[in-house]
Amino acid sequence: MIVVDIQEFLMRFSLVSLVLYFIRRLRKTLRMAIVSPPTPSPSPSSPPSPSSLPWLGRWLLLDKEKAFSKLEKSKKPRINDPTNENFLNNDSTISDKDQNVDGLISGGMMMEIPAFSGINEEGRRSTNSRKRPAKLMVPSFVPSLDFGEVGKKFEKTEFEIEGRNYSVACRKGRREVMEDGQGAMLDILGDHNQAFFVVIDGHGGKAAAEFVAENLGKNIVKELERVEKKEGKYIEVAIREGYSFTDQEFLNLGQNGGACVASALLKDGELHVANVGDCRAVLSRNGGVAVRLTNDHRLTKEDERARVENAGGFVYCHNGVWRVNGSLAVSRAFGDNYLKEWIISEPDVVKLPLTSDCEFLVMASDGLWDKVSDQEAVDVVAKEKSSILACKKLVDISARRGNLDDITVMIINLQSFLGNNYDLINLF
Repeated sequence: MIVVDIQEFLMRFSLVSLVLYFIRRLRKTLRMAIVSPPTPSPSPSSPPSPSSLPWLGRWLLLDKEKAFSKLEKSKKPRINDPTNENFLNNDSTISDKDQNVDGLISGGMMMEIPAFSGINEEGRRSTNSRKRPAKLMVPSFVPSLDFGEVGKKFEKTEFEIEGRNYSVACRKGRREVMEDGQGAMLDILGDHNQAFFVVIDGHGGKAAAEFVAENLGKNIVKELERVEKKEGKYIEVAIREGYSFTDQEFLNLGQNGGACVASALLKDGELHVANVGDCRAVLSRNGGVAVRLTNDHRLTKEDERARVENAGGFVYCHNGVWRVNGSLAVSRAFGDNYLKEWIISEPDVVKLPLTSDCEFLVMASDGLWDKVSDQEAVDVVAKEKSSILACKKLVDISARRGNLDDITVMIINLQSFLGNNYDLINLF
């Protein structure tokens, strides 16, 4: 009895399972028929409406229609829809294709998700081909950013001059223009043993350096012809007057900037060295002993600082550098009209006779002396056979040690200016 009941139970269970199986298959078939895209026709036609579907299909889509009923009311353009041909253009209006898609949604055919996600490969490739690349931003061409002022003439970064009895080497620093200068006057008044040399370190532009290089020597020579010849004094007076007159001439031009100067006048068997600012002149004598002939007019010296303060100037030390009114680091210079009440052009003048132990004179801007000592400069020149090579070597040494300022070095062969005066000097 028990066995019969089990068999009957298994039979009934198999029949129920079979019926459920067929129902699931039927339901799946109906869903596939509803969801599958319509067969394309020659003429464009809208998708079938829900009323044309079987009652079972309408029942299955009932919930979907309710979910998307709100979307039909808004009907906003879907800019980012990949099926929209104009989705790359945010300013475009809704295309006909977008309206058809909205029609499908309003008709309850949002079950066309397989068709939405089932964009064929050809359509995907066409969509990708319409993607434009990222915008390339090309900056406007501004010549001044790369090459300075338009139409500006480029300066040489370094140059050398090898003249009779002297040599010069210059190198431009980090500034936009070369602010150093130099000059030489030979055979003054027809005398081969008379000459004038000058090294200039400009600041605030090159106007002052160029003006001093062109006019200082001429003004000193004019003063030599004008002043009364007094033994031992008239040459010094002519130098001071030449400095003062040159400074006043530049100030009358109304140009900005200033310049430090070191000069050497060779006349009548004597060497007259003068300077304002921090350009320096160093003499080599007695087999290579360095002798400084100038004074650096900087505010580190108490006498210079006191002179500026007594005249009403303000002296300020910033990062270890003393400056007049917080701007200029020297206390004497040509130009500098806005500081002329405290920055004077009165030079220090040194005179010494030319003798056989006077070998050569090194004059240079502070671009050299900030990195090279007096004795080292004399040693470098003494070891070189050529004065022009010695000038270039000194410039290179200063640059290798980190100097970023303009550098000008001049070497004068003093032995060439002894002439007939050597015998006269030895008589005394």
